[in-house]
Amino acid sequence: MLKITNIHKSFGNNQILKGVDLEVNKGEVIVVLGPSGSGKTTMLRCINFLERADQGSIEFDDIKTDFRVASQKTIRDIRKKSGFVFQNYNLFANKTALENVMEGLTIARGVPKKEAEERAKSALDRVGLKNRYDYYPSQLSGGQQQRVGIARAVALNPDVILFDEPTSALDPELVGEVLNVMKDLAESGATMVVVTHEMDFARDVASKVIFMDKGVIVEEGTPEDIFTHPKEERTAQFLKRILKEDYRADEDSDFPERDESLLAHVFGKPAVKKNYNWGVC
Repeated sequence: MLKITNIHKSFGNNQILKGVDLEVNKGEVIVVLGPSGSGKTTMLRCINFLERADQGSIEFDDIKTDFRVASQKTIRDIRKKSGFVFQNYNLFANKTALENVMEGLTIARGVPKKEAEERAKSALDRVGLKNRYDYYPSQLSGGQQQRVGIARAVALNPDVILFDEPTSALDPELVGEVLNVMKDLAESGATMVVVTHEMDFARDVASKVIFMDKGVIVEEGTPEDIFTHPKEERTAQFLKRILKEDYRADEDSDFPERDESLLAHVFGKPAVKKNYNWGVC
């Protein structure tokens, strides 16, 4: 469905991507992990031409092009097939939740206003914001704003939704409501590429996990492969550091067996998971 090949991208003398390949099949949920500066977000933005890669090619169904020579029509056609969820929501402050979701439909897609309103309401209902149509971003919590951002992407009926660290700007207690919506999307069959540091989501929801570092894909595989049996030392080092922030050691843990295996592999002893709020409010 979607394939990028040999992607290179530099900003000045700083080479961010160094020959990245990625293939996404319909219905897959691909989670991309890695430290800050590893190139995760840049890769995602190149897929949607928010950044133009210096080298490489992209295939998206019947569309094939080299990043360096892609025409504006080709870029528009690729963008019509994808939705993008930003770190910091990127909502219009002077528009209501409903108007924010309608904007992409009416302006970018040319959908008639009445149809756009119906689709926008349906998308907002889907993310649990049925009673927030007329609220402005300043009247919404961070979690609610991000759910508007997700609704905006969903309303477009894209072939793939790209998520750029969708919970990174949220207070910890609001993270769960956004992840819950994303999990529901995944379970409904949505094709998703998610850049995140949310380890629970990666382990429980992903079809495939990719670990990036220093502009390259270091390792990829199933959640079981990556979290329990990482082949690369750099992957194991990253997981150990990240998981230390999410778990505390406890000899009397009641943690589920698969997670005990994960933590035993990383730390050499059982652990207890922090209690996150997964309810939608």
